[in-house]
Amino acid sequence: MSELAGLVAIVTGGASGIGAAIADRLHAQGASVAVFDLSPEGADAAHFAMRVDVSDDASVRAGVDGVAERFGRIDIVINNAGIGAQGTIADNDDDEWARVLSINVTGIARVTRAALPWLRKSPSAAIVNTASVAATAGLPQRALYSASKGAVLALTRAMAADHLREGIRVNCVAPGTADTPWIGRLLEKADDPEAERAALNARQPHGRLVAADEVADAAVYLASPRSGSTVGISLEVDGGMQNLRLRPQ
Repeated sequence: MSELAGLVAIVTGGASGIGAAIADRLHAQGASVAVFDLSPEGADAAHFAMRVDVSDDASVRAGVDGVAERFGRIDIVINNAGIGAQGTIADNDDDEWARVLSINVTGIARVTRAALPWLRKSPSAAIVNTASVAATAGLPQRALYSASKGAVLALTRAMAADHLREGIRVNCVAPGTADTPWIGRLLEKADDPEAERAALNARQPHGRLVAADEVADAAVYLASPRSGSTVGISLEVDGGMQNLRLRPQ
C-alpha cells in the first residue's frame, strides 16, 4: 500500500478528528505528512507536526516554508482545519462571522496560495478541501457554519477551474455529521446527550454518525494519482443524507 510513496502532504487541522484520520491514512499509503494544527502535540508521532494558525498569514507561510525546507517538495494539500458555529442569523455577531469565515474559508486561500509554488512543481499535485453536507442541505441552527461551508464548495470549484491547467487537481469532501471531538463536545452540553445522539443518528439515512475513517478514505482517494480524472467535485460521505429520501420506518 504505497501509492503515495515519495509524495509530501500537508493536512491542516490534522491533530484530531477527521484531519488526524486523513493524516494517518495518507501516511499508511506512503506519503510523508506534515500536520498544521493549533495543538500539534496531539498529532501522531509519525507526522511532522507544526503549530500553525490558518487565520494568520505569517503563521501559514512559516509553516509551508518549514515543510518545504524539511522535505524539499509539497504535492498534496488537505485543507481540513475548521471550526463549528451554532445558531440562527440572530445568534452570532459580526466578530464571530469574521472569525469563522477567516478560519473555514480564507484559511483555505492562505494555505493554498503559500503552497502553490511547490504544487506547481509536483507531478501529482492535488488539493482536497473539507466542505460539509451543510453546504447543500439546510440544517437548523447552523446559519454561519452553513454559509462558511457553502463558500468552501464554491471556492473548490473556482480553484479547480483556475489551477487544472497548471496540473493541480482540486476537489472537496462533504461529510455528514461525523463522530468527531467537536460533536462529542456538543453532545456533552446537551440536556439529554443520549437523545441528542439518537437524533443525529436518525438524521442520516444509514442510521448512524459518519466515521472519521470513512471521510479519510474519500479524501485520500481524491488526493491520490489514481483519481487523475476527478476534478472539481464534492464527494459526499453522509450516509445518504443529501440525496436520499427514505420513508419513515
